[in-house]
Amino acid sequence: MPQKLPVIFIDDEKHIRIANAQTLELAGYQVHTMDGAESALHLLSHDWPGVVVSDIKMPGMDGMEFLQQARAIDHDLPVILITGHGDIAMAVKAIREGAYDFLEKPFAAEQLVETVKRALDKRALTLENRCLRLELEAQSAPGPRIIGRTPAMQGLRTTISQVADTDADVLIFGETGTGKELVARSLHEHSRRQAHNFVAVNCGAVPENLIESELFGHEPGAFTGATGRRVGRFEHANQGTLFLDDIESMPMPVQIHLLRVLQERAVERLGSNDLVPLNLRVVAATKVDLREAGGYSTPVPPFSVIGWFTL
Repeated sequence: MPQKLPVIFIDDEKHIRIANAQTLELAGYQVHTMDGAESALHLLSHDWPGVVVSDIKMPGMDGMEFLQQARAIDHDLPVILITGHGDIAMAVKAIREGAYDFLEKPFAAEQLVETVKRALDKRALTLENRCLRLELEAQSAPGPRIIGRTPAMQGLRTTISQVADTDADVLIFGETGTGKELVARSLHEHSRRQAHNFVAVNCGAVPENLIESELFGHEPGAFTGATGRRVGRFEHANQGTLFLDDIESMPMPVQIHLLRVLQERAVERLGSNDLVPLNLRVVAATKVDLREAGGYSTPVPPFSVIGWFTL
């Protein structure tokens, strides 16, 4: 069953709210009624799929001020204003300032439903065009391609575009072969770190006695056979992205060291007392649900989970 599209109806007169809410509900919409405009702003967002119908003259925030603040949240959000006969000049001004339409009181129920329907159609087209624009930008950018037009894949690309240029560390969960490294590379290629190194480490493939040296580096003489300085993967990924695949395979002592590096954003080579400051993003991947494995009810710190997906 398709989800009902939302309509916010704002008017300080109770009988008008009730009558018009019933009209819109009978037309198949999900209606939120409010007696003031200010509280309605908290329901709006850049990707909210509905429209707003608001009276112009109300105590507190009036319809004109609401229109300005709603358009600050989303410039393309359809706002339909309700006007009295004496407010026509004001309504025309509002249209010039971005209101979708206005209805002069008293208006017929059919006129309200038709105006809301047209506004919702426009809103749906606006949001679809935004998604297509983001998809086009993602597919034309350099780097890996995540293809597919299913809702899951479109949602994945949207999520990547939203978090790619942040500095948050990311944890990716997925079965073997679902493309976790592809997602990690896409995060890197669509971020401001793309000009720097993308360094991938398979935590399950590095011998346990070498993994600390591999990740953190070492100084000459740090252990038998360490004849020279080695720059670890963390340092090599400085300014870029470090991808830790199969992080669930990392030995526990190394996990403790890793937590400190992530918290301090500095690494200490084996055999050295000097901290090397780091500016990098860490993306980790796992085929095991670490929340269940570790008994966590929230995403495993210090990572943020961007999604649970199967290709």
